[in-house]
Amino acid sequence: MHLHWLKPLLGRPAPFVTVHLDASPAEVAGESGPVDRWRSVRRDLERDGAPAAILDELGERIAQPDGRRNAHGRALIADANGVVVDRVLQAAPATSSGSYGPVPALAPVVRASEESVGVLVVAVDRTGADLRWSEVDDGENHGPVTETVDGGHDEVRKVREAGLERRGQTRAEDSWQRNAEVVAAALDKRVRDKRPDLVVLTGDVRMVPLVRDALGQHARELVVEVPGGGRGEGIHEAAFHARVAEVVAEHRTKRRSAHVERFREARGRGEGAVTGFDDVVDVLRRGQVDELIVGAGSLAGRTLWVGPGELQVASSRSDLASIGVVDGEVRQMPADVAVMRAVVGQDAGVTFVDDDDDELLDGIGATLRWADESTPSESVPSQSGDYRRLRAGL
Repeated sequence: MHLHWLKPLLGRPAPFVTVHLDASPAEVAGESGPVDRWRSVRRDLERDGAPAAILDELGERIAQPDGRRNAHGRALIADANGVVVDRVLQAAPATSSGSYGPVPALAPVVRASEESVGVLVVAVDRTGADLRWSEVDDGENHGPVTETVDGGHDEVRKVREAGLERRGQTRAEDSWQRNAEVVAAALDKRVRDKRPDLVVLTGDVRMVPLVRDALGQHARELVVEVPGGGRGEGIHEAAFHARVAEVVAEHRTKRRSAHVERFREARGRGEGAVTGFDDVVDVLRRGQVDELIVGAGSLAGRTLWVGPGELQVASSRSDLASIGVVDGEVRQMPADVAVMRAVVGQDAGVTFVDDDDDELLDGIGATLRWADESTPSESVPSQSGDYRRLRAGL
């Protein structure tokens, strides 16, 4: 997962208000909805001293429906001047919460965002398609967006009259093909522009393969065919959404596994990856990180020293002094914020894993874009037990 949606926070003035909200709509009358949950969070933030004007702006944002009917979360981050980040999260937090302080509380928000998958659902019939966007990773809370593509060729039914059947069949099939090509061309463009993680293709059983085969290579690689959806009446929405949820969960697992496997292969070769807290901080400072691999709780309770630049991060004040950061510019910062700040600053990605992953010293590692002779390295233990002993300092 890339964190480019956090870039607007870089260089913004403190203090920050961070809200991690269960934005799920109330299922029945009388239940609490997002606005009611926000009132409870607001009371806590008021006690902590958060400015009323900022809380009012957050409340106005939250009061605007996001268009989603399923369970989901929402992350909002405001600086001294107003709301900077407003992001819908695929999973609702167990408890809505807010924080007010000199840095944004990024850990729960980033962890929840790593679960998000940008999905484009394409429901096709013989005249065109409906494109429905959900969780597209552009860092903005736009809500679900549906777009209609009209194929433009209306000879879509086969004629069954004697003597005309062959001609009608040919004309109908030709129209299907041309409509499929129009849909595919529009879909190729949307995939280039919006960069979804996954394209779910559903609808008419004759049109689905025609559209898929007419797509360009990049879009076709993202396609998963899911039966049960469509444009017309009679669609069993609950059953179809359940199938889509299964496909999304499978995609999420594969995505995480691919990053972890790449890290393990690099470690096995003895190049292209590092592990251990201090070594990872070192390569973050040097801008070498391609993907950070981090245990969900491995950064909790740690602090780092940072300078004004996003990559000016170190385990000690003296390390920053060695790269020319003067004392007046140095401050301590929670490790989860400092690390994510450095990740954003070099356009790297983040993958979360279990805290007890034996491949990770201190619960953290990174695959690298490049390496040289000064890149941190260590001998690669051959057995998982060796990692445990290293982690325990034995």
